[in-house]
Amino acid sequence: MGRTVPTFTQVIQKEVESWSKFRRGLRKEDQEIFDGMFRAPRIHLAASTYTMRVIPFESVAMAIMLEQEKRIKKLEEKITVLEKQTASEFEVK
Repeated sequence: MGRTVPTFTQVIQKEVESWSKFRRGLRKEDQEIFDGMFRAPRIHLAASTYTMRVIPFESVAMAIMLEQEKRIKKLEEKITVLEKQTASEFEVK
């Protein structure tokens, strides 16, 4: 018997293909960012497979948002460190 439920890897590939015309309409640098966004769901394959939403794009979008949130958090932490360094450099001693 064959597999009746596609793997989540196949679901992601199908989503990427369904956005191919949108991707083609983007500038080169935006295409690279777009491709990077679709790497995020591959990082979270286990979680997406575990939940297997009725609308698979929900898992894809959640993985993208999770990776974006992680990047924002890292940037905020870097900003805090830089602000502290800058403040200590300008302190009157």
